[in-house]
Amino acid sequence: MIIKKYVGRTESEATEEARKELGPNIVVMTVRPAKKTGFFSIFQPQKIEVTVGLEEETERTPKSFSTEKERIITPKTPSDDYSQKDTILASGGRVSQKPAPVSEVKDDNSAIEEKLDNLSNLLEKNFLKPEKSAQDERNDFDEPVAPVNKPSKTNEVSEETMSFIKLLYNTLIENEVDEIYVNQLTDEVEKISKPGLPFDYALANVYQKMVLKFGKSEPIEPVSDGPRAEIFIGPTGVGKTTTIAKLASELSVTQKKKVALLTVDTYRIAAAEQLRTYASILEIPFRVIYTVDEMKQAAEDFKDYDYIMVDTAGHSLHNEELKQGVESFIRVLEDIMDCENFLVLSATTKYRDLIEIADAYSEMVAYKLIFTKMDETGAKGNLYNIRIHTGSPIAYITNGQNVPDDIAVFDAQRIVKNLLGGKS
Repeated sequence: MIIKKYVGRTESEATEEARKELGPNIVVMTVRPAKKTGFFSIFQPQKIEVTVGLEEETERTPKSFSTEKERIITPKTPSDDYSQKDTILASGGRVSQKPAPVSEVKDDNSAIEEKLDNLSNLLEKNFLKPEKSAQDERNDFDEPVAPVNKPSKTNEVSEETMSFIKLLYNTLIENEVDEIYVNQLTDEVEKISKPGLPFDYALANVYQKMVLKFGKSEPIEPVSDGPRAEIFIGPTGVGKTTTIAKLASELSVTQKKKVALLTVDTYRIAAAEQLRTYASILEIPFRVIYTVDEMKQAAEDFKDYDYIMVDTAGHSLHNEELKQGVESFIRVLEDIMDCENFLVLSATTKYRDLIEIADAYSEMVAYKLIFTKMDETGAKGNLYNIRIHTGSPIAYITNGQNVPDDIAVFDAQRIVKNLLGGKS
């Protein structure tokens, strides 16, 4: 991975400079005032320092779904009985030392959670400073780390790192991250581990890599020359209508934009009436669309608006008629105006079902992701799984039914912290 700092008069100027050098796929990691230097620094205007990360091409994971046959099958054992075989699988098959006792792992767990609460400092010390010796790295940490016996072979990892690999594997699996992706991360820990290096470095490396895999969030951006159609697709029962109401409220009430609501879901009368009620409360226009011609007319009628938000019918993956109907409405709007599509998924849906849904809709359109019902599950690994599988950015998450409050722009750092066992 590549991590660099850029300085500019504003955050956007520094970020733009980073994009020019590294490309559009950078992830902004930290933003802070730049340190002033020199005798005349007090007369200089304050500049902004932006730290960005970029995952190199060779590190990127190909888009693939691990079927049961493709998965590395590891016997499921309690966390206090993690066998050496499991450890070897988790670390890519090259670990030769036996993991530390369970008591040590529990101690490491507490230490990891404590370190997760201060990951920004860890990243500064592990990645954003010049190369140092292992002993210098140890002296940099806020708390002293107990000495680790140096392994007899240079390609072996320390017992402390071995315990961390074991704990990392169990924690990610418990959070329902796909086993193939877990193995990739634990294998990376072994590759970067050095004799005598504390697990802080490995922890920060895994955290950084997962944040880069998630990439930056891509919520609805301000329009420069409207209207833009915001189209919401996805299966029934995931909360599309409520999500639209939350976003419509943010755009129309908070941002003072002109918003119109349309629905092509003529199969569920309750959904249309629910959206009509929200439109009435927000005092914005609402229309039910039955035909392609009506969609064209709506686009003409609302051509002076900023956003046209469209609710579509959820459908069975095997119902080709409904699928083609939704697709025809999308194509009409694409011919008239700028459009972006949001695939709305429930965080409580099983991974295999999410894969089928995501693949079915990817045959229709390119999309961004919205995950709903985050408050109804403690395991958030599917966000990581689907992000890697689809390659689509995550725009928003929702965590309740309250309109407009229970929605937020996706925060990769917060989710990764949670997946690694930290407090969210």
